[in-house]
Amino acid sequence: MKSYLFPGQGAQFAGMGKDLYDHSSTARDLFESANQILGFRITDIMFLGTDEDLKQTNVTQPAIFLHSVILAKELKNDFNPEMVAGHSLGEFSALVAAHALSFEDGLRLVSARANAMQKACEVRPSTMAAILGLDDFKVEDICQIVSDIVVPANYNCPGQLVISGTIEGIDKACELLIEAGAKRAIKLNVGGAFHSPLMELARVELQSAIENTEIKKPICPIYQNIDAKPYTDVASIKHNLIAQLTGAVRWTQTIEKMLHDGATSFTEVGPGNVLQGLVKKVDRAVPTFSAEL
Repeated sequence: MKSYLFPGQGAQFAGMGKDLYDHSSTARDLFESANQILGFRITDIMFLGTDEDLKQTNVTQPAIFLHSVILAKELKNDFNPEMVAGHSLGEFSALVAAHALSFEDGLRLVSARANAMQKACEVRPSTMAAILGLDDFKVEDICQIVSDIVVPANYNCPGQLVISGTIEGIDKACELLIEAGAKRAIKLNVGGAFHSPLMELARVELQSAIENTEIKKPICPIYQNIDAKPYTDVASIKHNLIAQLTGAVRWTQTIEKMLHDGATSFTEVGPGNVLQGLVKKVDRAVPTFSAEL
């Protein structure tokens, strides 16, 4: 079965999407429509901005979303998914590509999500760290014994788990994790503690936006971050999208479940090839591709 994957924050790069914009009038119209919906010319930042410009959450998230969904649309008949999944923000791209969300509504939600997350970050300083070379269960145990807020946030692949929490909590957890045998504990250059209880303000803000947005049954199952299971039921999809902001991205488990359910190849739709690398850490033999025009 053909599976398609959609990347999240971190996949952005200067000049992203320019080839799509130049590819067809349909793509150009979608980009220009996005500029109007967002109220600023995101295309100028994507095509001409610096890496620093693209790091702002309110730019990064819509930029990656646009790159992914417009690429999926431009693939036309070559895009025929039997299952889809998206990493964090990529879950919204996957829903648009699977015809569950309209392009316009998807972009509005992504923009609202980015702004809500930015606000939550400003309320309390927080961060994330990548823990390499330690068993997931060990990381979970250590997070639980730290008195400050610190939780597993991204189960990226076996031996790579990102934790999220207060600055003090992350510092203490990193210290304990290195003592417990982690190869490395790398603090990430991110705005805040995404996928943790510290995003509760953002979750509340986004909840009403998601509840008031029309979502239809997707053309194929979407494997959602919160529990790595496939969904086509609209009420469940909405519930899981809301829970995702404060819950973990269970990517390792998602890929394992898709393989178990019959995935025979994975195509990454959007900037970069990070997700293909993560798939290979789960199963070296499965074919992976980048979507290309």
